[in-house]
Amino acid sequence: MGSQDEAMRVLVVDDERDIRDGCERVLTRAGYEVLKASSGQEGLDRIAGETLHILLLDLKMPGIGGMEILTRLRKSHPELLVIVITGYATIETAIEAMKIGAYDFIPKPFTPDQLRIVVGRAAESRRLRLDAERLADERRRTLRDLDAEKSRTRTILNCLADGVVVTTPQGEVALLNPAASRMLGLTERPKPGEPLSAYTKDEGLLDQVADVSSGKGIEDEMSLTCELEVGGGTCLMANSTPVLGEEGTILGAVTVLVDVTELKLLDRLKSEFVTKVSHELRSPLSSIDQQLAVILCDLVGEVPVEQRQLISRAKEKTRALISFIGDMLDLSRIEARLPAPTQEVGDADIPEVLRKVVEMLRPNAEGRGQTIELALPEGTALPTLRADAASLESLFVNLAANALNYSDEGGHVRVEAGGGPEEIRIAIQDDGFGIEARHLEKIFEKFYRVKNDKTRYIVGTGLGLPIVKGIVDAMGGRIEVQSEVGSGSTFTVYLPVRR
Repeated sequence: MGSQDEAMRVLVVDDERDIRDGCERVLTRAGYEVLKASSGQEGLDRIAGETLHILLLDLKMPGIGGMEILTRLRKSHPELLVIVITGYATIETAIEAMKIGAYDFIPKPFTPDQLRIVVGRAAESRRLRLDAERLADERRRTLRDLDAEKSRTRTILNCLADGVVVTTPQGEVALLNPAASRMLGLTERPKPGEPLSAYTKDEGLLDQVADVSSGKGIEDEMSLTCELEVGGGTCLMANSTPVLGEEGTILGAVTVLVDVTELKLLDRLKSEFVTKVSHELRSPLSSIDQQLAVILCDLVGEVPVEQRQLISRAKEKTRALISFIGDMLDLSRIEARLPAPTQEVGDADIPEVLRKVVEMLRPNAEGRGQTIELALPEGTALPTLRADAASLESLFVNLAANALNYSDEGGHVRVEAGGGPEEIRIAIQDDGFGIEARHLEKIFEKFYRVKNDKTRYIVGTGLGLPIVKGIVDAMGGRIEVQSEVGSGSTFTVYLPVRR
């Protein structure tokens, strides 16, 4: 850090004191001004009351977690550069954080040199942003002039490990640093002024830059993100942000390319590990379940009731573990976009699928004094979907079973279908416990369960709704939730009709 530059202020938000103190020692010696916070709420208070440039944010903290803080900062402090601190077990969360708007990540445990490099890269990125802002304020040069006139900025860009591509509103490349050339597999140094399509044929990236340059799709989001694959199996994440003039006019777009190949590899290895362990556990657990069933049959009338209850409880827990393993395998398959072994895509009849679901769950509902009904449109046939009927059945069984489980005895669940030629709507409505508003954004996260006095005894894995969300996303649909505590919930699924 040069003496002529302003001192960078870094806030470290982590619930581990050793991490906070270690970061302070390393960064203070490097010339940064360091502030610390031991919780998410304290971090938000610091951010609101201090002038900060870089935020080191732990994703896993009690109370307000790092992902929630990152979501808030995207709108309130878009200029703050966020470096997320994560561990091996949360690599996929780091990828999600970068898609939301995090600048970079650093995995635990990290060395002082790794910390200095990552924070130094963020500091350089901030200086680059300030230079770009000065360029827009001066209005003396266009983005096309940047390649010839801004030598200092170009030097900084050339030193960045991430690729940077600057384009005009017409989609012409005004600047492209060596890292971007390397990532895109360009053999010759390109000349400014060529259209972006001359550098990459990836339609997703071309459409994204065009949308950002025209202002499409960025009313609520400061940037757009996509993934693209280049030669040699390299996977890149591209984040495009508009460059705005004084009056809010869009002068072009800046696209940052980050190599996430290793992150994707680690994610795949983790999924393979989960699949391997799950398969290895399923067989012995199934054997234990069968043996317990035999023991229960053989001990009729020969042992005290208390001992039979203990064996029954063991069998129940074994079945829960088998169900959990099945959910883990399903979720891993959905996240990897792999078809089920028995998946058969065809013309799926939604009313027929829903009838099977309702009839399957009706005995359990009647056993608890509950009712479940199906309401289909009269006189109008719903269009068929090109989908796997078994996946649709799993989707609606999860939602309807949840509606019954999270309702009192005597509760009522209504499954209703409707829609038109372009989209089918299926709503599962109950009059049960309801969900507090603070939980609604998290209920589709893996292993997240709403815990209170009424739900604490309900058995579940916390994977049902993530599986539902994965199936809906894979079909190009969407799911909405409306809920009021004490009055019940309504989960509405919208599925597009693909011809």
